[in-house]
Amino acid sequence: MPNFWKFFLLLLMSAVIIAVWVMEPPQNQLGEVSRLFYFHIPAAWVTVLAYFVAMRQSVLYLRRKELLYDLKASSAAELGTLFCILATITGSIFAKTTWGSFWNWDPRQTSILILLLIYGAYLALRSAVREPERKAALSSVYCIFAFPAAVFLVFATPRVYQSLHPADSIIDASGKIQMPAPILVTFLASLVCFTLIFIWMHRLQIVIGGDMERERKL
Repeated sequence: MPNFWKFFLLLLMSAVIIAVWVMEPPQNQLGEVSRLFYFHIPAAWVTVLAYFVAMRQSVLYLRRKELLYDLKASSAAELGTLFCILATITGSIFAKTTWGSFWNWDPRQTSILILLLIYGAYLALRSAVREPERKAALSSVYCIFAFPAAVFLVFATPRVYQSLHPADSIIDASGKIQMPAPILVTFLASLVCFTLIFIWMHRLQIVIGGDMERERKL
């Protein structure tokens, strides 16, 4: 990523952090803890984005049999799991403040736990297989089948069962945005920041992984 974009990301993320604490909480009825909204949802968004990238790169590996695609897939899956953990932690902090306990087995909490187990198994599979081509093939197939489960767990399951989780505060039943402009702008800026951070970290992982693979072959 060019230095210009790194500088842009620094400025934008700094502006988001300042705005989050200067403005009123996005949901006054929930108080200060509702400020987690600006970080919890972007972390969950990047989780799905990263797992989508992992699935796409896995498909490319199976088509072209080039280990670079496997590296891109595994790097994305690792980052997706990292952001999934961040979403779980921020969600647990919210749960402790509003529901009295860090973990309530709410459908959303249960879904994200299952998601972590699915991709934890993916990482365990990769660590259990030593031969690079076999590892890439097995993990690619697993990753392709895991992504639909991720979409279902994140978007469908929490809406099927009754949940303690607050209803969607961005879009109302008629499809209209119901968020004040300053809050919406800050939220969208945070989404951009988290997405750029993921892209940056993904590229760094690919460079580091490529260097390690070249050293291994020497």
